[in-house]
Amino acid sequence: MARSKPGVWPLQALNFFMADMQAGIGPFLGVFLLGHGWLSGPIGTVMTAGSIAGMLIAAPAGALVDATRYKRAMVVATGTCTVLASGLVLLSQNFWLVTVSQVATAIAGGAIGPAVNGITLGIVRQAGFNWQNGKNQAFNHAGNMVGAALSGFLGWRFGLPAVFWLAALFAVLSIVSVLMIPADAINRRAARGLAEEGADDEGLLGLGVLHRCKPLLILAIALAMFHLGNAAMMPLYGLAVVSAGRGEPASFVAKTIVVGQGVMILGSLTATILAERKGFWVVMLISFATLPIRGVVAAHVIADWGVYPVQILDGIGSGLQTAAVPVLVAQMLHGSGRVNVGQGAVMTVQGIGGAFSPAIGGWLAQTIGYYPTFMILGAFALGSIGLWVAFAGLLRPECERPLGHRSSPHAHVTARRTA
Repeated sequence: MARSKPGVWPLQALNFFMADMQAGIGPFLGVFLLGHGWLSGPIGTVMTAGSIAGMLIAAPAGALVDATRYKRAMVVATGTCTVLASGLVLLSQNFWLVTVSQVATAIAGGAIGPAVNGITLGIVRQAGFNWQNGKNQAFNHAGNMVGAALSGFLGWRFGLPAVFWLAALFAVLSIVSVLMIPADAINRRAARGLAEEGADDEGLLGLGVLHRCKPLLILAIALAMFHLGNAAMMPLYGLAVVSAGRGEPASFVAKTIVVGQGVMILGSLTATILAERKGFWVVMLISFATLPIRGVVAAHVIADWGVYPVQILDGIGSGLQTAAVPVLVAQMLHGSGRVNVGQGAVMTVQGIGGAFSPAIGGWLAQTIGYYPTFMILGAFALGSIGLWVAFAGLLRPECERPLGHRSSPHAHVTARRTA
């Protein structure tokens, strides 16, 4: 079992601590800049710049994870860069410095995801990936929840700069955790999605993996539409409540994260169990359906207590996705040796939606107000639902394949055509 494998507990500790290391000041950035005289439009633009950078780095980072033997070193490097880049915001609130900070933070954050997925696959192999990834995500959400609660308290007690110091501490603990994973516990072939025996194709592949695996492309587009609406929802909801004078900035933002991440813990574990029984097609459909409901609730309840229904819905949708998507990608590309490139490619396309969401949401809110903005953001997921249902015949066989038992036919096509 995955529990008995060397490196599993340090891996789970890494997922816990890297959550706050990745986020840093991120969730608090909006209210931090708002307190320094920024408007919602420029705030959204800065967030979008960072999201675009993270989107562009995801596929190359996945290719590097597949190619390198030094996956632990990637985690160390990205963690260090995240903290240093985020610290720029404390030095100056100049538009360009803040933009550079968010771009650098997003690049580091975009690289660490494929690295941790590769390490996980290398430790537990394909057959154990569903359950271990579910546990990883539960620990990650728990880290986000604890980090947010501490950030909210420290921000309220000592000011928002204290949030940076907390992120730095979590970064150090993340580095310690990844270095506790024995290097020889990570099987390099398994970490790439290759079989134990057979040819080792060292060729690298970027977004072309989506062209060669249609189910993967559909998954990526559906996620992009979902995150076009979802990414801006939480920061905008925080701005809406704080601007209306119905919440203290640091503590309210912390509450939105704690509630959402707490539910995501249950969502990640539920996705693992539900996928075993019903398949990932149902898991993803439920996740997409939460956003339109969330948009309606956010539009009608701009109040301190509204954080509970709004973030519970986010916890369900995002929690299901964080557990399901990495396993789905690994399942579709198993045997190709390009699982982490595939993870990066999906993150890139998904990131297109996430990148433009803050800018679209920020300028819409500034122009037409929060009520219609939340309704519009929620409606984007209707496209995800329509696409997922329209291609159900193609997607269901991929989503319901027994985990770790046989390779995807699409993965073999990818491997043959790029060898």
